[in-house]
Amino acid sequence: MVQERTSRVGRRLSAIVAADVAGYSRLMHHDEEATHAKLTALLADAVEPAISEHGGRIVKNTGDGFLAEFASAVEAVRAAIQFQTRIKEFTIPDAKDRRIAFRVGVNIGDVIVEPNDIFGDGVNIAARLESIAEPGGICISSSAYDQIRGKVGIEFADLGEQTLKNISRPVRAYAAIPDGFSPAIQADGLRLIPLSPPRLSIVVLPFANLSGDAEQDYFVDGVTESLTTDLSRIDGSFVIGRHTAFTYKDKAFDLKKVGRELNVRYALEGSVQRSGNQLRVNVQLIDAESGNHLWAERFDKSVADLFDVQDEIVCRLANTVDDKLLVAEARRAERSLHPDATDLEFLGRASFNKGQTPENLTEARGFFERALALEPSHVRALLGIALVDMAIGNGLVPEDRTARFGMAEATLIKALSLAPESAAAHAYLGIAKISTNRGAEGIAECEHALALDRNLAYAHACIGLAKLYTGRAAETEAHVQEALRLSPRDANAYYWIMFLGTAKILIRADAEAVVWLRRSIDGNRNLPFAHFALAAALANLGQLDEAHAAAQAGLALFPSYTLRRFRNAALSNNSIYLAERERIYEGLRLAGVPEG
Repeated sequence: MVQERTSRVGRRLSAIVAADVAGYSRLMHHDEEATHAKLTALLADAVEPAISEHGGRIVKNTGDGFLAEFASAVEAVRAAIQFQTRIKEFTIPDAKDRRIAFRVGVNIGDVIVEPNDIFGDGVNIAARLESIAEPGGICISSSAYDQIRGKVGIEFADLGEQTLKNISRPVRAYAAIPDGFSPAIQADGLRLIPLSPPRLSIVVLPFANLSGDAEQDYFVDGVTESLTTDLSRIDGSFVIGRHTAFTYKDKAFDLKKVGRELNVRYALEGSVQRSGNQLRVNVQLIDAESGNHLWAERFDKSVADLFDVQDEIVCRLANTVDDKLLVAEARRAERSLHPDATDLEFLGRASFNKGQTPENLTEARGFFERALALEPSHVRALLGIALVDMAIGNGLVPEDRTARFGMAEATLIKALSLAPESAAAHAYLGIAKISTNRGAEGIAECEHALALDRNLAYAHACIGLAKLYTGRAAETEAHVQEALRLSPRDANAYYWIMFLGTAKILIRADAEAVVWLRRSIDGNRNLPFAHFALAAALANLGQLDEAHAAAQAGLALFPSYTLRRFRNAALSNNSIYLAERERIYEGLRLAGVPEG
């Protein structure tokens, strides 16, 4: 007797995006070859990159449209916003009656999964929502809206309960309004629901050319475009595309109005002026909601190679803006009565950046743990936990240190499983390996991080630290100097400078070490290890009174620090490093650090 074969149906919860071209039959009737070619180009240049960038996949093409699947509703809507914006930009030159415009529906549902297709009510609802979307628009279900509210940079109009074809129950729907209030929405009396601007949302407005030379426009516009690209690499950022930003070029505008129109929290504006071989760049970061200036800077550069100058200016600006946005978001989070996971992550970063004292690290870890309790897959909070564990591990006895770094590495591997292209996660994993006697592997991770994001100044600094641990302390300076070139006012620059000061002790350049270590302490007086390193350098120079004072400053921050703790916390078994490290031990002894 032949038994009936049973098979288990594969299911999963997904965010589904359904899209098709409005008026496709009419467009094909008018010119089928041109329409087909344009549609193919738009799918390749706008749709597919956006879906891939946001972690989705195209399940299948449907002739004039497609069906895509995402693990996150937020990423699904962000992808839809991105490709709809790009399509609009690409088709502006076309006559209105010849333009290709997609209608998009987004829903969350439990779907049946096959290798080349997905099925179920969740898919059907997405398709029906797409059918009621306006050309160029996005229509989402209430289940999707509940997940994306406050997390994407557009407004939504509540369309109310919708009776959709072949769907048994009404579905509450919301229409995305990326360009403000449409007359149709106002006329229909629909309730517009403004979403708060996304965190880390910013527009880079076209820099002004003050040189009086139109030929310099290419350089000025290049700064604006490159800066837009580099800021978009900031983890969690929402950056308005350059095509939209350039619509404000050479126009008078009110920054608060721009913020409302684009639904962003911040605006960056600037100017470039060239006089002979001198170049001056002025830049301002502005809170677009209040109009308050958050930060201003001026760069004066001697022009040798314009492209090199442009690259340096853009890298420095991107790193500085990243720091300033973190500070601004942390201040906002402090005022929140009901902080969410991202608010708590910002607060954790702010606590960590105060200085790595036990109190600050405990506070930071508390914020990160609260963030993960609300959102277990919050990648930046996972990275924060790993940073805290590594910072604590660097100051503890070997048994605890091993456990801390093991925990940190496991956390980083989890973060990379969620975000494999996270440059920060690769860099932090590099730090973990560098700090556990795997310098070559750590350098490789940091180089991978730099391939993903060229602006990660701290990755350069950590390569310099790895050189110190692998017996090549003389090479540390070049890497730290590169980090400082890219981000001279970085919130963590004091830490990198401590690496360099320590390297100088190892190579017997104690006078130089004192200069660098005092600079590190001026940057942040709450880092005990900088005080201890300064004490060792001063003692080696015979300046014992100053060395004793530096050691006491370190002990005030870290009372349980001892020579035994230092001896047992060597981060490498490289024989050259261990021999050079004895100079620090002897300096600390002379400075009065207790034996323990």
